[in-house]
Amino acid sequence: MTEVAGKVAVVTGGASGIGRGIAEALIERGATVVIADIEQGALDATAAEIGATPCRTDVSQAASVEALRDFVLERFDRVDIVCLNAGVGPSGYIRDLTLADWEWILGVNLWGVIHGVTAFLPALEANPDGGHIEMTGSNAGFIAQPTIGSYSVTKYGVLGLAEALAIELADAGSKVRVTYLAPGMVRTNIGSSARNRPAGLEGALHDADISKVINQDVRWIDPITAGRIVTRAIEHDDLYAPTHPELVGPIRERHARIEAAHEKYPIMEDR
Repeated sequence: MTEVAGKVAVVTGGASGIGRGIAEALIERGATVVIADIEQGALDATAAEIGATPCRTDVSQAASVEALRDFVLERFDRVDIVCLNAGVGPSGYIRDLTLADWEWILGVNLWGVIHGVTAFLPALEANPDGGHIEMTGSNAGFIAQPTIGSYSVTKYGVLGLAEALAIELADAGSKVRVTYLAPGMVRTNIGSSARNRPAGLEGALHDADISKVINQDVRWIDPITAGRIVTRAIEHDDLYAPTHPELVGPIRERHARIEAAHEKYPIMEDR
């Protein structure tokens, strides 16, 4: 079990949404928190409101994430918890997407996490107390859905990264643990991600009202609730942290289809 109190934590995408919820929950549990975000105004305002330290960061750029790591280590001389949460959630049919669309969403949602792991893992492993990496995925990382297919691609990728890293660290006897947060419906502004889209990467992906993409009869939660689920998962060293356990049905159905496919195809002998 990982003790959160007294730890130094970093949260990317921490100025709003789930990232802010995670930061607030960590502070509730007694952690010192650095929040990173690409939006300077929102970053400074949130840091002042919740008692965090701000550091502007563009997670799609490796050098920016490395600068965040250096900032944390220089300021606090250690890092214990890294929450790789920054993400964008635009909508668009895969057949309409351009390479610029893919570069944008992969750059933030998947490469942003890769950059975080690459920059911070050595520092976490050098920590004699070990550490924890949380990666914010999505229920869409378990079940693909139309119009947010590119988003699902990124979150499936984060899921694979989290699972593989967890196995490798356990095999190596590392004290670093991994959590994959799988949010369902959370009240955030992720549906207006285009405000931070870089010039030159315009394309077909666009902002969308998530409530119109997802069944409106589902249960919605606030970011702080998602944040408290993250702190619970960290404290219990849990790999998977779903915010909506009632959504397990479609996941079971998907796994059943995969199992059925394996039963359908016999073992083919080489000739």
